[in-house]
Amino acid sequence: MRIDIVTIFPEIAEGPLRSSIMGRAGEAGIVDVRFHDLREYTTGKHRKADDLPYGGGPGMVMKPEPFFAAVEELKTEGAKVIFLTPQGKPFRQAKAVDLSKESHLIFLCGHYEGVDHRVVEALVDEEISIGDYVLTNGTLAAAVVVDAIVRLVPGVVGDERSIEEESFSGDGSRLEAPHYTRPAEFRGMEVPPVLLSGNHAEIEKWRRQMAEERTRANRPDLLGEE
Repeated sequence: MRIDIVTIFPEIAEGPLRSSIMGRAGEAGIVDVRFHDLREYTTGKHRKADDLPYGGGPGMVMKPEPFFAAVEELKTEGAKVIFLTPQGKPFRQAKAVDLSKESHLIFLCGHYEGVDHRVVEALVDEEISIGDYVLTNGTLAAAVVVDAIVRLVPGVVGDERSIEEESFSGDGSRLEAPHYTRPAEFRGMEVPPVLLSGNHAEIEKWRRQMAEERTRANRPDLLGEE
């Protein structure tokens, strides 16, 4: 899988995506994540990537020319172009699964008050939001989305059972059950005895029950109870 991230702050995405599991996936050649400075696609000595909005209003709007130049240089046949924006569709695990099957993804990251809408109209296949809040720029959101996608690519996570059993897996209607490790007793808090019993059927039953209780307490909307 190839992933291109186009932003005026490539260093923001490079840190998390060159570390830990993400970094090892790149070193192993499973994924090829490339970072591109949008200003490299600007013209003029000042490398200007933004301008005042038509119609007035606060802030600056990112210009269309560098985005068009970047996509036209980077896009391969079948590549999907994604724009990170609070106005996009909410990002869910199911979308991460779908995107993990793509061969080439290009992420466009906005800044300031947004981008010239002609970028969205002519270049973008999907608009994605990671939540109902606003960040200073879309690069952080791109890093989050790429991390969620890449870890689903076969060979990236060592034990793929962990992906199958985690929160939002399957039909996405349950959170993951709590986990414990050594020591069995810590500061008066003990590991639930069932996890020490060796009875796998009872352990699985306990995990299902705890997952439902956790979901009901923290995300009742997933159970249709909100």
